[in-house]
Amino acid sequence: MSWLAGLIPHLKALHVGMLLLWCGGLFALPLMLSRHDPAIGQSDYDRIRRATHYAYTYFVTPSAVLAIASGTGLIFLREVIVTWMFAKLVFVALLVSFHVWVGYVLVAVAEREGAHRAPNPALPLVLLLVPILTILALVLAKPELSEIPVPGWLAEPRGNQLPFDVPRR
Repeated sequence: MSWLAGLIPHLKALHVGMLLLWCGGLFALPLMLSRHDPAIGQSDYDRIRRATHYAYTYFVTPSAVLAIASGTGLIFLREVIVTWMFAKLVFVALLVSFHVWVGYVLVAVAEREGAHRAPNPALPLVLLLVPILTILALVLAKPELSEIPVPGWLAEPRGNQLPFDVPRR
């Protein structure tokens, strides 16, 4: 198991890097979506539509998947089963919800027929700051949140087998 301990710094670097790309993309996409205006001409509209689609599909979404996967690996490798981590995961779920909302707006604005307008990016960007800054504060401060009641089954590893058979090679 010592080789797993050597993997932790690399997994952390991957996690932080992917978080930077994911959050940066979540800030950029509402701004890019606000540029969708059929009045700018078909060629410019098509260029902006493709740029937002490719950014979301090939840049932001893979960064999100890798950030979540590497973060999940770190939870188990570092055995971080504490209350602040559960609070952080609630705000990560808000980031995922924002990601899904941006994808919905992208499809509505660029892919569906009819006149769709992207929302003004000011409110979504301010709302995006809430989970990002809260996650950052929780990770850096690692506050003692013992006053928040957590069920015992959630606070410690159970050591049980999976409820299904795992195929063997």
